[in-house]
Amino acid sequence: MATAVAGSLAIVASPAFAQQAENSDASAYRGKVEVVRASEGGKGGAGGKNGSALTGKVFVDADRNSASGGGERGLAGVTVTNGRDVVRTDKKGRYRLPAFDNMTVSITQPSGYQVPLDKYNIPQFHYNHLPEGSPKLRYGGIEPTGPLPAAVNFPVTKSKQTAAEAQNCVIAGDLQTTDKKEIEYARAGAINDLSKRDDYAGCGALFVGDVANDDLALYPDIKDLFTEINGPVRLLPGNHDLDFDAPSAEHSFDTFRAQLAPEYYSYDVGNVHVVALNTVDYPCTAAEDSPEGIDEHCADPKGDPSYNGRMDEDQLTWLKRDLGKVDRDKLVVVAGHIGLLNYADESSPVHQVDQVKRVHKLLEGRKAVAVSGHSHSIENLKAGDDTKGWRDLFGVEGLPFPHITAGAISGDWYSGEVGEEGYPTAIGRDGGRPGVVTLDVEGSEFQERYTVTGEPGEVQTQLGINSPTYREWFKERKEWNENPSGEAPELAEPLVVDKEDLSGGSWLTTNFFFGSTGSTVEVGIDGAPAEKAERTQQLKGEAVNVGAEYSDPYAAAQQLVHGGSLAERTMHMWRFDLPGDLDTGTHTAEVTATDSYGREFTDTLEFEVAERP
Repeated sequence: MATAVAGSLAIVASPAFAQQAENSDASAYRGKVEVVRASEGGKGGAGGKNGSALTGKVFVDADRNSASGGGERGLAGVTVTNGRDVVRTDKKGRYRLPAFDNMTVSITQPSGYQVPLDKYNIPQFHYNHLPEGSPKLRYGGIEPTGPLPAAVNFPVTKSKQTAAEAQNCVIAGDLQTTDKKEIEYARAGAINDLSKRDDYAGCGALFVGDVANDDLALYPDIKDLFTEINGPVRLLPGNHDLDFDAPSAEHSFDTFRAQLAPEYYSYDVGNVHVVALNTVDYPCTAAEDSPEGIDEHCADPKGDPSYNGRMDEDQLTWLKRDLGKVDRDKLVVVAGHIGLLNYADESSPVHQVDQVKRVHKLLEGRKAVAVSGHSHSIENLKAGDDTKGWRDLFGVEGLPFPHITAGAISGDWYSGEVGEEGYPTAIGRDGGRPGVVTLDVEGSEFQERYTVTGEPGEVQTQLGINSPTYREWFKERKEWNENPSGEAPELAEPLVVDKEDLSGGSWLTTNFFFGSTGSTVEVGIDGAPAEKAERTQQLKGEAVNVGAEYSDPYAAAQQLVHGGSLAERTMHMWRFDLPGDLDTGTHTAEVTATDSYGREFTDTLEFEVAERP
């Protein structure tokens, strides 16, 4: 587990940490699901009609050729699903499931075993059954699969890494590349960082949606990025992975399903059960004869097809049944693109999940953590955190377990200046920098950490000065950006504080990227004893604080000039009032940010106090 070290973050590695990753190119378990077709003229699984059944087995692929036989044993107790029903294999590894058209059959990878990976490191553990194929879709969808197979068999191989109690699970938000240029931004940034790490080979990297940015023709190029990942690459669907020309919700993710993964599924590593959900409902419109008209929770109020954070009844039924097969002492990681709840959009019904209370109820009494993307913000929300929006929209008064929004690899949609490293600054709407989250797990306990793209682990804070001069510039520049006319207002010296500004309310800001309830920030000026800073958002049921007073000056100074979102609200900002009697000249602030686990991170800021000319 992670331990506290002044100014840095130390990780006690899992058994795989200091050695070549088990699924490197040299030793990766490559393979595919075995699909056994009926003999010519025979009946494949009763023809795939409703009421028929699909059978098969899960087997230990001793020779790693993806074909059952040769005395290879079946594996008992493995969970298999058709997306509705959930069963376990018998003592010979066999299963039987009801079959229907347009189903995805998948297994839950059991701890101590690894499903095969394709050449892109994407796990192969499912089979799509769609006899006639997708309706005509721009990006292809699913090719006709023909009659129900005689059997679908799932190979696995033994794995010490997925058996280990210590796991490091990477959670990556919103890769969301629009074109090949942005694919190279991602390669130079977070993907390059992950290629240098070998601590997540067992659990792998879970990309929580918006893999592409509407152009699904980029999937082959995006998958090429995953060859640089040192572990299994799992993916779930986001609202920019949609087949927007799908005639109905049942086909809205057909291209995603064909090329990447099921819409929803689960897998086990160590003592962790990960549930990857589809939390995007599309098209989201009410029926024409609905007395309520268009659903107010749809993204487009005009009634055009749009999306919403929602789970359908089939998925909720599956989730209940899936969890019913999971030991109650396991840690459950619930992942979705649109978060069950988040801070950035706490008053928006579209960008949170309508069925949040039902999901919370299903996890009652379990150790759990929710992870998501979508909002392009970094949020480390703890049990008990509360906002007015959650209460008003969903009747949720305090989180029952942690909810983490993982930020985005794309940051603020690859905006801002491109640095010499080859990717944009892309500072987010919360002032956070692009990066990835890692859950460091020991048994059923975990600690979360955030890694900024291109930086070592100890980089966790961003400092600035919020003064009356800055706030006036912020408001003027924001208005100018909305209606450009004449010369743009400039903030010439962001780290110079006018002496008169000290008496008008000036403070040092600390954006503690993964700071949370239970974290502290202390500031010492010019070697004086450190004093506590105040968190700007307490998360005790109040509304979100927005505006120049709550902004990140470092982030805003770049965003208002170079473009992108505006960091004027965040749940991980602390401020420290600057003393009114500071002398003119240069001063040094030493800032120590301590997270809820006692890990300390130290940063310094030099600023100047000057007399107004």
